[in-house]
Amino acid sequence: MLSSLSAWFVNPRRNPLARLHMNAVASRLRKYGLRYDDLYDPYHDLDIKEALARLPREVVDARNQRLKRAMDLSMKHQYLPADVQAIQTPFRGYLSDMLALVKKESAEREALGALPLYQRTIP
Repeated sequence: MLSSLSAWFVNPRRNPLARLHMNAVASRLRKYGLRYDDLYDPYHDLDIKEALARLPREVVDARNQRLKRAMDLSMKHQYLPADVQAIQTPFRGYLSDMLALVKKESAEREALGALPLYQRTIP
């Protein structure tokens, strides 16, 4: 019962409040030319850092370019032009599939009793 309620609560297709929130977030991301997956911080979670390392170089370079452009626009107190904002796709994900795979692998390592790759030490 609780899981179905929480699934309804966060689903923007069913819950009008979630739809409003999603549209507000999309509007803010479009103003700076960002995607939602760009907001993940690789220094906060090592699984995100590993997932970014596994992505193709072009995808990571495009992410870094979007972040640099957003920081530049923010420092100048400006937004992207309206015609460029119109072609932005803030919820087209590029990281979620790889992140799910990395989290699955780390859960499998934990279930087998092995140390995660980033916590191993050389004796």
